[in-house]
Amino acid sequence: MSLDYTKVSNFDLESLTPGKVTRLGLEIMESPLGVITYLPLMVAKGAHPGPVVGFTAAVHGNELNGIRVIHKLFKELDSDVSQLSGIIIGVPIVNIPGYMRNQREFNDGFDLNRIMPGKADGNSSEQFAYKFINTVIAKMDYLIDLHTASFGRVNSLYVRANMEDDEVAKMAYLQDPQIIVNNKGEDNSLRGAASRMGVKSITVEVGDPQKFQRKLIKFSLVGIHNILSSLNMLPLDEEGSEYDPVICGRSYWMYTDRGGMLEVYPDVCECVKKGQKVAQLTNAFGDLLKEYFSPEDGVVVGRSTNPVSQTGGRILHLGVPK
Repeated sequence: MSLDYTKVSNFDLESLTPGKVTRLGLEIMESPLGVITYLPLMVAKGAHPGPVVGFTAAVHGNELNGIRVIHKLFKELDSDVSQLSGIIIGVPIVNIPGYMRNQREFNDGFDLNRIMPGKADGNSSEQFAYKFINTVIAKMDYLIDLHTASFGRVNSLYVRANMEDDEVAKMAYLQDPQIIVNNKGEDNSLRGAASRMGVKSITVEVGDPQKFQRKLIKFSLVGIHNILSSLNMLPLDEEGSEYDPVICGRSYWMYTDRGGMLEVYPDVCECVKKGQKVAQLTNAFGDLLKEYFSPEDGVVVGRSTNPVSQTGGRILHLGVPK
């Protein structure tokens, strides 16, 4: 079965039919053969006015859970768009070259989530980012950017959000995550660039890379329905809260200061105490090289699962509760 979508050079919400889900392929870049690459867009336009909410996934090409979250959301919308007020935009695969290569980065080696909003006259990834931001993200009032951990690491279901912004903080709580990390997003991430444009944005980390995790996908959808209901876009979701989130005022990664075979002990969402042993390194003969201890009380937001660690390898992402 071939892909069923309409190819467009511009993204015009006004031209779309109300009360319908439309699939578009937006001209976004050209390959070295001069062949156009189309960005997949799914747009549900309600029969009634309301805000424009966007969902993005696979900004890192091997972070896949968010793709399925968007698919399931639009399958629900397909059945009855008449209940929708406003517009929902889904971009299931942002980083198309990275997705096709099973890798985090764009095909020029740059991380799209570190170069936003890109440059009109920049390198390949910068031009891609610039067109994406100014053609798609600029149409949104709200953004939920869906990610997972990277290769060799695992994540909890957690949200990064500027908790000093009341509207953004409300989105974070309604997403119903295990952990919320206060982070202003004053960087070149997609969330940071969208926020500077006035788009109320959160990042949702949905578990682990290169796999579909049904349970986390389901929980993510519950939170999304909470947000859409609070914006009066869909009827209230009756499903209750799954988590009582831990609120962290800050977070940071612990790193190794030498290389070896890494073993990390606590799991995601586990609370650790100051001075608790959290990891150790051994050499090729199994001799103990170094032990690592938590510098303060906290909760494990994410952790390394890859035993092969060189100097400066990630150990765990420690969230510090407020």
